[in-house]
Amino acid sequence: MLPYAEDINYWRTSKSAPARWIERAKQEIEEAGGTVLGDGFGSDATVGRSAYMFAFRLGGTPYKVVWPVLPTKTPDGSLAARVQAATMLYRDIKARCITAKVLGVRSAFFSYMLLSDGRTATEVSEPELLNAIPLLLQSSSERGDLQ
Repeated sequence: MLPYAEDINYWRTSKSAPARWIERAKQEIEEAGGTVLGDGFGSDATVGRSAYMFAFRLGGTPYKVVWPVLPTKTPDGSLAARVQAATMLYRDIKARCITAKVLGVRSAFFSYMLLSDGRTATEVSEPELLNAIPLLLQSSSERGDLQ
């Protein structure tokens, strides 16, 4: 269960529209040498949830962020929650761009790395990840990559 928007940072602290925060996130990626592939906002009225999607390529690797809009306690809070979500997405991207300068792009953005099957690295199940680790630790000749 997601926390309420009112209980998290950036609740009603900004006068900027959500689109402005997304533009700022785009600028961060571009300044880091990346390319923005797309962004969008979607909602599912049947469950009352919505999120921002932000996709980009950085260091030759594609990444995808899906940032949820948190539920609110107040009936008039939906716009404030959207602003909050876009603000948090921007601040997360900005912090990771700084981290990438020190630790590298993959380390900074690993959880958002887009895999060939369309899932992100964090969406891979634990058993799949545990099965893949021994392969990652083997040398390429042990895996049969080199013939």
